[in-house]
Amino acid sequence: MQYTIQQIAEALGADCQGELGLIIERAAEPVDARPSDLAMAMSPKYADALSTGAARAAVLWEGADWQALGLEAAIFVPRPRMAMAGITAMLDRGQGVQPGIHPSAVIDPTAEIGEGASIGPLAVVGAGACIGKNAVIGPHCVIGLDAVLGDDAFLREMVSIGARAQIGDRFIAQPGARIGSDGFSFVTPEVSGVENARKSMGDQGEARAQSWLRIHSLGAVEIGDDVEVGANCTIDNGTIRNTRIGDGSKLDNQVHIGHNTRVGQDCLLCGQSGVSGSVEIGNNVVLGGQTGVSDNIFIGDGVIAGGGTKILSNVPKGRVVMGYPAIKMETHTDIYKAQRRLPRLARDVEALKKAVSKQPPSD
Repeated sequence: MQYTIQQIAEALGADCQGELGLIIERAAEPVDARPSDLAMAMSPKYADALSTGAARAAVLWEGADWQALGLEAAIFVPRPRMAMAGITAMLDRGQGVQPGIHPSAVIDPTAEIGEGASIGPLAVVGAGACIGKNAVIGPHCVIGLDAVLGDDAFLREMVSIGARAQIGDRFIAQPGARIGSDGFSFVTPEVSGVENARKSMGDQGEARAQSWLRIHSLGAVEIGDDVEVGANCTIDNGTIRNTRIGDGSKLDNQVHIGHNTRVGQDCLLCGQSGVSGSVEIGNNVVLGGQTGVSDNIFIGDGVIAGGGTKILSNVPKGRVVMGYPAIKMETHTDIYKAQRRLPRLARDVEALKKAVSKQPPSD
């Protein structure tokens, strides 16, 4: 892919100066940049690195003296990460899935394949499945019975979509994502020790050891438009109702969503977060990496959970939480500071005890 400086700047809605017809082939770090690269130097701290690389053009911070930096052209951006979204979209060379249907793909005769869709080697599309227009199905992907995949979907290699899943437009799934596995749902013939422990918060009572009986998943998975799921994500089918991911939500690598859970719109679930079954998550919720969420609770709109948080009870909308169990972040910070002072406090108390014990007896 090749673009001129002017084309990139116009796509970003950004100001540019210098040799605007300069051809750019890729983006690069300033220190590694070649003459045909666009150096990403959007902060003054990268200025010195520009002299180390061979870039002729760069994306710079507003007000930068591009000529003093030895450049022939520059693009100026007020919000670097927003600019990165546009630049990387333009210069993404893709994954090489060839247009059309590969001869080794296995497609059931009853499946519907939209106009312009591409299906890679050894992919499998099940009976009654519906693939939207311009979708890209990577190698070794599996689309299950009666599943629906919207327009402009992009599945990387080895993604599996279970039977009856309903997925909207512009869906992106990274390698190994698994959507529509059965929920982790089991029951014992009699009340179990786990049930007693949940009620008593500690005592499992007189429950005897029993075998677990499987509860089948009759529901499926619904995913809205503009959703992305990372590598090795897992989203379970609902037991009766469908598990649902709302429009615009993004799931990082190795995120797990349990059966019956509903995730709202524009949520961000970071790596290795795990959400148990039957959780209601509102809109615009952010769960930091390795956040754990207990089952059958709700998390209100706009909640932010710091990394490693364990949410065991309902969280009202707008709250920022952290810790195990999750509490307000400012409270958690105060507790952490107090914990760090405990050794010194213990030494002071010990010193006071010794001082008191050496005092002569009073009259």
